[in-house]
Amino acid sequence: MPVPVPRQRAIPAVECGQAPAASPDSGPSKEQAPPGTHPAEHPTTRRENPTEKREKPTDTSPDTSTGTDSRTSTGTGTDSRTGTDTGAGRTHTDRTTQSAAPTNLTVLLIEDDPAGSPIVPDLLDQAGKPIRVRTARNLTEAGRLLTDDVHCILLDLALSAPAPAPARTNADGGGNGNGGGDSEDHDELAVLRHVLELAPRHAVLALTSSSDAERGAEAVAVGAQDYLFRDELDGRLLSRAIRYAVERKRSDSAERRLAEGRLRAQENRRLERGLLPTPLLAGSPLRFAARYRPGRSRALLGGDFYDVVRTPDGTVHAMIGDVCGHGPDEAALGVELRIAWRALTLAGLCGDELLGTLQQVLEHERSDDEIFATLCAVDISPDGRRAGLCLAGHPSPLLSRPGEPARLLPYDNNGPALGLLPGARWPRMQVELGAEWSLMLYTDGLIEGHVGEGRERLGQDGMVEMVRRQLAEGLAGEELLRTAVNEVRELNGGELADDVAVVLLDRTA
Repeated sequence: MPVPVPRQRAIPAVECGQAPAASPDSGPSKEQAPPGTHPAEHPTTRRENPTEKREKPTDTSPDTSTGTDSRTSTGTGTDSRTGTDTGAGRTHTDRTTQSAAPTNLTVLLIEDDPAGSPIVPDLLDQAGKPIRVRTARNLTEAGRLLTDDVHCILLDLALSAPAPAPARTNADGGGNGNGGGDSEDHDELAVLRHVLELAPRHAVLALTSSSDAERGAEAVAVGAQDYLFRDELDGRLLSRAIRYAVERKRSDSAERRLAEGRLRAQENRRLERGLLPTPLLAGSPLRFAARYRPGRSRALLGGDFYDVVRTPDGTVHAMIGDVCGHGPDEAALGVELRIAWRALTLAGLCGDELLGTLQQVLEHERSDDEIFATLCAVDISPDGRRAGLCLAGHPSPLLSRPGEPARLLPYDNNGPALGLLPGARWPRMQVELGAEWSLMLYTDGLIEGHVGEGRERLGQDGMVEMVRRQLAEGLAGEELLRTAVNEVRELNGGELADDVAVVLLDRTA
């Protein structure tokens, strides 16, 4: 069978600033194997030439690499590439022999030795498999060879730095005369900085001379994973350094992603905390307490919303509402409705006029025409003995007074939920509160939890009985709300599926 002859290099050597390519009959290059050694005797460390015209291998097995950090070549697709001989002839037998050895790690060596001196010895990974080495003689070639299957970059710090940009002349036409700035201002680690910018997700090992350890330490401070002495390398040391650098980079990346995730979570918590209302009750004798538990996990805000404000005439306005659903979109809409309610209340609107305007806000801000919101609004007179009540598809508040069992306020004139019927009306009912009372506003998350393992729900009647018992035990304020929410959760057998919001207003004689 005739021996195939590889094509000559497609990219002239002068394009990369290198010596002319060898002729096809000039024999193997020094990059391929140490001097005096046949390539077939050193199949462990693979070196690739970016300027060589690639030939299709005889074996057509596909490359099974699947990622940046875990990509491994398990077939002969990637291993069938030619080595780093500078245009020298290579036999079909040599290519087949090297392609038969699978590799787990791929290393990109960036060094500008035109003679191809083998500064990288034979490399084996932890499993004893050969580490494939690609060679780039400048940053342009490195950019072309830096694919996702490269795990580590070996950078020779002696690599020629890019030429500095010409200095601008002064306004009077003068200049520094050298066209490139002062040589002492040149950054010796400019090449490393460029590589780190080019490959932020890759591990980088810096190679320097044993007499320049300070430069290697500076390279680590800049961002390299480690540095090694070029003139003291051996295969075992370098292989271990590559593995450690790759794992260190993976660990650093994972730690950075974890820190970024924690920071985002903290920012989200601060944002959601800021979206919860701050009651405006200065000058009012009423006591206020609230309890909020979102239905979605790891969130502070759900589709439920509430607010309490006191207007200049002494009237205390309280509101609680529920946007259907409990995701982030519903939470955002609930915040918009709460802020709109506060603004409209402070502007002097109440009752049917206020709810009609809120419905317009909902219709303009919702993402879907089927989204609606229920709402309960109460305005308590300045003397604290009477209240006006408006219900928009929402459960009626619970009123408790000394010497009387807790009961629900009338809900016969309950209007439709906001966003369901255009032009709807919400009548305002007058309610007598008395001299001493507690008024609890809540969302349906408090009453729709299950009781036990069956399908039975707590319901309003079950909630009333539960609160009556807790009031009889002397619970009040924050303690009453906390106990009520915890008991509902226990009856449900775990976390509640829906958001829960509860507001309590008390007036003592």
